[in-house]
Amino acid sequence: MSRKNEALLIALQESFGDSLLSAQQAFNEITLETTADRSYAVCQSLRDTFGFAQLVDLCGIDYLEYGQADWETHRSSAGFSRGVSKGAHQDSSARPARFAVVYHLLSLEDNQRLRLRVYTTTGDMPMLPSVIGLWKSADWYEREAFDLYGILFEGHPDLRRILTDYGFIGHPFRKDFPLSGHVEMRYDPEKGRVVYEPVSIEPRVLVPRVIR
Repeated sequence: MSRKNEALLIALQESFGDSLLSAQQAFNEITLETTADRSYAVCQSLRDTFGFAQLVDLCGIDYLEYGQADWETHRSSAGFSRGVSKGAHQDSSARPARFAVVYHLLSLEDNQRLRLRVYTTTGDMPMLPSVIGLWKSADWYEREAFDLYGILFEGHPDLRRILTDYGFIGHPFRKDFPLSGHVEMRYDPEKGRVVYEPVSIEPRVLVPRVIR
């Protein structure tokens, strides 16, 4: 760890105290973790006190079945075996919530980057306070996280879909969203327009082939 990052990490831990779930450095970048009820105050302090004036990116995460492989496989000199059984390696229920939002922040003054992971509220409607009041660039990023993950941002002035089609049902980046989707579209020459119909593809699990 560089002396600059070490000093910043110590200052962050002293400033936020119990507001943080964890604070550590990985890949020469500091990562902080906090919860929804404390996220806005942490973000505001990161901007005003620590100089992280720019929000570079914001993205959602779905930890459903995190660390659980679809199939256990065994590699040998002959190649990979066929998957035969379900495997679980990590317990996703140990996390504060299923969904989280990651903020990538940049301090132009100090030339430092920081990653903040915030766990949403629990339940059917994961929610976080919007940070548009702190960083204007959060506008489209929050709409994207809402569209793809269904994460609501309280206080967002125009929270609506930004990538999926009109009338789209569900949130395609959620782990329990079917790979084939819920509907399919085609052009109907008789109606002279695109029509939506229930998906006709049968869902299935693809077992890896043996590589010799």
